[in-house]
Amino acid sequence: MNSFWQDRSVLVTGCTGLLGSWMVQELVSRGANVVGLVRDWVPQSRLFTEDLSHKITTVYGQIEDLATLERAINEHEIDTVFHLAAQTIVGVANREPLGTFEANIKGTWNILEACRRVGGVSRIIVASSDKAYGDQDILPYDETTPLQGEHPYDVSKSCADLIARTYFVTYGLPVCVTRCGNFYGGGDLNFNRIVPGTIRSVLRGESPIIRSDGTYIRDYFYVKDGVLAYLHLAEQMNRPEILGEAFNFSNELQITVLDLVQKIVRLMGEKKLEPLILNQARHEIKHQYLSAEKARQMLHWKSRYSLETALLETIDWYQEFLAPITPAVLAGAV
Repeated sequence: MNSFWQDRSVLVTGCTGLLGSWMVQELVSRGANVVGLVRDWVPQSRLFTEDLSHKITTVYGQIEDLATLERAINEHEIDTVFHLAAQTIVGVANREPLGTFEANIKGTWNILEACRRVGGVSRIIVASSDKAYGDQDILPYDETTPLQGEHPYDVSKSCADLIARTYFVTYGLPVCVTRCGNFYGGGDLNFNRIVPGTIRSVLRGESPIIRSDGTYIRDYFYVKDGVLAYLHLAEQMNRPEILGEAFNFSNELQITVLDLVQKIVRLMGEKKLEPLILNQARHEIKHQYLSAEKARQMLHWKSRYSLETALLETIDWYQEFLAPITPAVLAGAV
């Protein structure tokens, strides 16, 4: 049995989010002492609905607050940091760029600076994104592709990515960067995203809505695969050649938004439902997908879940989460 995480003090920022809640669950199951940074009380987050919050130490505060981060790292003697907190919604970023820059850029330099000042942190993983690469003529992105985001969310990730590299090169901070595509899986409460939004529509007997023209290509990555990738990378960071590096993690499937929606509809047995294509997407990159060759070669990593298996698990989660309240349940509550 791998005892790497047993009794290790781990700080997870963004622990109420999709990736964060699954990360907390896996770390707790491996015996880690988890400290979670929580900004907002999100009652429907898996952190609370699945009783994970009672198994960790909670620090309430914002990633934009350097003093809170320093205190948390110092008082809880943090060994490992997973910096997952971010404003992740492209539409929100377009409407409110300054808030996105504060969370995603300042938040990143704050966590790195807090680790530098306090000292004693053995490994820091900063979550970047495939969006950090911006719009490129040559695909798939690999780690040598320039970081050149142009729209607010993309720029915030390009900047955070470069800042992480700065803290390694200049200060010798033990940092690695992950660049993943669009995470999906049970627990994503942002129903404007294509996977949970489509599943909810089908469960309601409604046509799924596609904001774009349906031809956009995205890199969809199952959240459980993401957690295992992050943990695997962290365990490899005792190797000097790993430190300061960025790694793409992807199942390397190229699929359009329309194809993904249609696949979900078929898996849910609702072949008669046709998606409603709005063609309203603006300020978004048309095609994005990643090469994970570097992770395969340097980390000996591979994805564990097929797209179909992951989607079926995700559908099952939402079917239970969104199950209608039956008369029997109501009667029992009276």
